[in-house]
Amino acid sequence: MTTPPLAPYPASRLRRLRQADWTRRLVRESEVRPSDLIWSMVVHEGEGTIPVASMPGVERLSVKEAAKAAVRARDLGIPAIAIFPHIDGARKDGAGSIAADPDGVIPRAVKAMKDAAPEVGIMCDVALDPFTDHGHDGVVEGGKILNDPTIERLIEQGLVQAEAGADILAPSDMMDGRIGKLRAALEGANFQDTMIMSYAAKYASAFYGPYRDAIGSAKLSAGQGDKKTYQMDPGNTEEAIREVALDIAEGADMVMVKPGMPYLDIVRRLVDEFRMPTYAFQVSGEYAMIMAAAQNGWIDHDRAILESLAAFKRAGAAGIITYFAPWAAEKLGG
Repeated sequence: MTTPPLAPYPASRLRRLRQADWTRRLVRESEVRPSDLIWSMVVHEGEGTIPVASMPGVERLSVKEAAKAAVRARDLGIPAIAIFPHIDGARKDGAGSIAADPDGVIPRAVKAMKDAAPEVGIMCDVALDPFTDHGHDGVVEGGKILNDPTIERLIEQGLVQAEAGADILAPSDMMDGRIGKLRAALEGANFQDTMIMSYAAKYASAFYGPYRDAIGSAKLSAGQGDKKTYQMDPGNTEEAIREVALDIAEGADMVMVKPGMPYLDIVRRLVDEFRMPTYAFQVSGEYAMIMAAAQNGWIDHDRAILESLAAFKRAGAAGIITYFAPWAAEKLGG
């Protein structure tokens, strides 16, 4: 698109449109609403709430408290909640076996939340890392993360979540081919309406640390390597295009970029390239940095949060998965 010529100064004074609050609001190009937010939430197997030390203001919620949160989301106008599990380390194993337990904390939370607020969409993470004692997102053999055996486990997990009533399955493992296999399994099990939001461009990032604290994910120990053989290299852009193209072709309804703010350029490229509903995940490290700086008085808490959320919309994101969702929804109003 060609930019039309501008009249020279003083005929053009761009500050005219900035001179008052009402004019700034009138010409604002991007705006965040509660309906743009997906509330990122951690549920645990016990009772009550447990603060997450590395994420001030975030708590792990029991199933009962998660149901109350779903009602709160409905009342705030938040359309969906993304839930992640905190699992007792003693219950984990190398295969992440309890990921497919129909009586596990995630299926129970989904059922309770849908009973409490059926109008609120529930999105489930499809990945093994919260359930494995080694902390990897897949099946490990000889120090190598196995692609196809991992997909088999993910399908079992996803079908259990769909059976519990999850509206959106969000595979975050980054195994090759998992979207097509999961879509076929959902169709075969008569879950044609279950949506898939693919973590299509998930980078091997330093910004996930507080999340691993929140879910109690096992730290990768000596000899277990890292996640760079399946999560994307932070230096790559074209690879993100290929990843997203494949996931769309395999049946993803929506795609996601993770982390969020350090990868706004990827969000913009994907929106321009595919015209698909594209979401950004404002991850735990982004949340923790804003909160730490705000608590130290180094930045303005309210302005920093709202500005960060606006950045995602400006980049073209259809919505934002964020731990700030309930606070932001209250601040923004309906």
